[in-house]
Amino acid sequence: MTTTPSALELRVAAVADAAPGIRSVTLERPDGRRLPAYPPGSHLVLRCGERTNAYSLTGDGVDPDAYRISVLRIEDGQGGSRWVHDLRVGDPVEARLPRTAFAPVSRAAKHLLIAGGIGVTPILSHLRAAVRWGRPVQVLYGFRDGYAAHVDDLRELAGADVELLPELDDFTARLEEVLVVQPVGTHLYVCGPPAMIEHTLSRASELGWPESRLHFEKFGADVLDPGDPFTVVLDDGEQVEVPSGTSLLEALEKTGRSVPHLCRQGVCGECQLSVTGGRPLHRDHYLTDAEKAAGDALMACVSRADGPTLEVSLS
Repeated sequence: MTTTPSALELRVAAVADAAPGIRSVTLERPDGRRLPAYPPGSHLVLRCGERTNAYSLTGDGVDPDAYRISVLRIEDGQGGSRWVHDLRVGDPVEARLPRTAFAPVSRAAKHLLIAGGIGVTPILSHLRAAVRWGRPVQVLYGFRDGYAAHVDDLRELAGADVELLPELDDFTARLEEVLVVQPVGTHLYVCGPPAMIEHTLSRASELGWPESRLHFEKFGADVLDPGDPFTVVLDDGEQVEVPSGTSLLEALEKTGRSVPHLCRQGVCGECQLSVTGGRPLHRDHYLTDAEKAAGDALMACVSRADGPTLEVSLS
């Protein structure tokens, strides 16, 4: 396997089923050396055949001997999850160094962790950190009955401070109660389906939570709708059509244009392009709110045009 200079050459050390449709994979260096540390909430970008995909790390990032991910198989996705589910012990895997756009605030008075479905993966990483720091922590985990992952890990780390809620109505009601009674200085972290994230953040805001104490991570491009078609005008004057369901990055690649990229999910920042005309429709989790409001950059892997045309520079 040929790797790039900044890549890690790993091998599969173990595989296991964390829940129906969810495969946990342990990756280590072939020579057994320790791996680079990473902050809680980090993701690992893997080369999945011809694609690269980002997956949340579930382990402890302090002096790790292995990287651990748990991946939900998505049959109608772009193939990354199916590639991961086909991995076997001993298989080589190329990965980039861990990155994060979802790190916890270490000085938070309390960590309120809200997980839905496979969104438990970065939340588990946050829980490990909160326990290590000795911070008060509370976890709400909503899931379909029979499809919960990492329940034993959650209970071992936080015991009675973990609430398992397989019924949607129970989860929604309990979330409402919990949002009201948190002490000053609590930070909220949520990851899961988009509707759950939006509901959680909306209710927290309505109840007076400061924006600075609300943190979220979405799954990435797979959760986005196909979007409207648009035309992108490049700095050399060439016009490229971007159909519905095709990303700007994919459309540019089809013309032979090379755009640096890694995760294809709007989290790593590698495919950032300058916007010189038109208005971007931001769908990434990398740019800050201020950078998005400026409208002079976008992530080509997930963001689109908020209108019929968009002008970008590749230089």
